Amino acid sequence: MALPPKWYQFLVSVFASLGSVLYGYDLGVIAGAIGSKSFNNEFHPDANETGAVVSVFTGGAFFGAFFAGPCGDRLGRKMTILIGSIVFIVGGALQTAAQNLHYLYAGRAIAGLGVGMLVMIIPLYQAELAHPSIRGRVTSLQQFMLGIGAFVASWAAYGCYTSYGDHDSRQWRIPLGIQMAPALLLGTLILFFPESPRWLMSNGQTEKGLQTLARLHSNGNAQDPWVIAEFESIQDAVTYEKEHEAKSYVELFTNKSSFRRLFIAVALQASVQMTGVSVIQYYSVEIFAQIGISGDDTLKYQAISSLIALLAQFCCLMLIDKFGRRWPLILGNIGNALCFIVATCLLAKFPPDPNNPSNSNKGAGWGFIVVGCWLYNFSFSSTCGPLSWIIPAEIFDTRTRSKGVSIATMVSFAFNTMIGQTTSVAIANIGWRWYIVFIVCNFTNALFFWAILPETAGRPLEEMNYLFTQAPLFVPGTAAGGRKGFATHELERRAEEVERKGSITIHHEETTAEKV
Repeated sequence: MALPPKWYQFLVSVFASLGSVLYGYDLGVIAGAIGSKSFNNEFHPDANETGAVVSVFTGGAFFGAFFAGPCGDRLGRKMTILIGSIVFIVGGALQTAAQNLHYLYAGRAIAGLGVGMLVMIIPLYQAELAHPSIRGRVTSLQQFMLGIGAFVASWAAYGCYTSYGDHDSRQWRIPLGIQMAPALLLGTLILFFPESPRWLMSNGQTEKGLQTLARLHSNGNAQDPWVIAEFESIQDAVTYEKEHEAKSYVELFTNKSSFRRLFIAVALQASVQMTGVSVIQYYSVEIFAQIGISGDDTLKYQAISSLIALLAQFCCLMLIDKFGRRWPLILGNIGNALCFIVATCLLAKFPPDPNNPSNSNKGAGWGFIVVGCWLYNFSFSSTCGPLSWIIPAEIFDTRTRSKGVSIATMVSFAFNTMIGQTTSVAIANIGWRWYIVFIVCNFTNALFFWAILPETAGRPLEEMNYLFTQAPLFVPGTAAGGRKGFATHELERRAEEVERKGSITIHHEETTAEKV
């Protein structure tokens, strides 16, 4: 018995999202690694070197996202995912075997290169496979699987921390080595996945594109009305895009509609990093230690935080296509800001004593953990985190999608690198005042996207051109703020026309048979 088409699309997307598991695993494992005693006993890193261990990974990811754009256009989505998996395995092996910090830097940079390719291409691949009615759910898998990776990493770090001594490097080598397993699985499975039908058709493989559409949406029935309508819609879009093809990144800046979409995608990825999420992900273990949480409890609370984030991402996965994109993003930023306000006030009123954590106020410390870490993680992971991958993957057309998502992902990693490199030094020098930056940014994020972001949920990818060409730049109070505004309903019209023609043909054949 064949799987229902939407379930087939969903399951393919789940396994493709193993690339996001790698990114999430690194986010979770590095906090435990740099916080473990064996790591510090072996490498004795100062604040700048600790920041470099974190940020060199995202620096590599910046270049990986850049290479993934042209690679995805030239070689296809599947081959780009395979290359990213292989590169990540090489980097993971170097990290696991590291004998000094330079060795570790090299491994993390190479692994980052692989992750940059994967997190750029996978949401794009998912968006091009999915039916519009489940596209948000499918592309939000990026953040959900990232959460699974962080969850596994946190508990792996906690288990190794409690199982091995303070001078046993297995305390951090084993958690770093585990990350190669999902990369190997992804590299194997991608060989059996379908290629993007949009990429196939835009590269002259029209018949294979039709067969893939039928496999994805109608269990192989190429005569299905929706498949035919989607096929014709993509063909028309490909024909138009071939005539106006973006042959270089420069053209993303010269076309008004393309630049509008690029601006939104880039602003979104930058804004998400400025919510302060990287501070919580990378340095929570160190912060816990400063506020009086000692020993293996720091890693345990980090692991609990990853579980809360995972639950929040599951909520987003189930509800994002119901509530849309625009208002969850706005309200999520407001929620993040409120959490940071509480956390900052607690740190300012009851400052931790890094030299003697036992003197820190326990109640204030718990307040920071619950509100500044756990509640914040729920707010971010149910809204801003998933939407930072969903929106860029769906707003571009086929000719600009790979390049546009590539630039947006590069910006994400650039800001991530900046936050990762500066936070350790900033906390050491200005303490709680560093968090004021993120309070301000969360509020300005909410205001910014309230003003400029149209609702994109439920629209076929081929309709995004119309939306971003016709919708006003200032969205509030216009139809662009809702699902129904600035929609052509072209796909539904085509499907109805195919069904009507099919019924006429059947009726004609039946009439002819009766006469005979």
